[in-house]
Amino acid sequence: MTYKLSLHAQEQLNKRQISLSIIESVINSPKQIILQSDGTKAYQSQLDFGSGKNYLLRIIINDNVEPMLVVTVYKTSQINKYWRQ
Repeated sequence: MTYKLSLHAQEQLNKRQISLSIIESVINSPKQIILQSDGTKAYQSQLDFGSGKNYLLRIIINDNVEPMLVVTVYKTSQINKYWRQ
């Protein structure tokens, strides 16, 4: 998929030490896509970042523009808060 990173998303990738290859993998094959109240979508997957613990990687995307815009990205240990069964 074609996408563009917002400045904020680029800053978050650096700050949170999340690689671009992981972002691309989740964008191309997310385990879930959750519609947000503001119209954006959360592409998300559970991943182990090397610590032996699973985290939820959430990529917030505006796909109403071309190319789609990655608004922000973060990982959280609060999987149950965001994961849909």
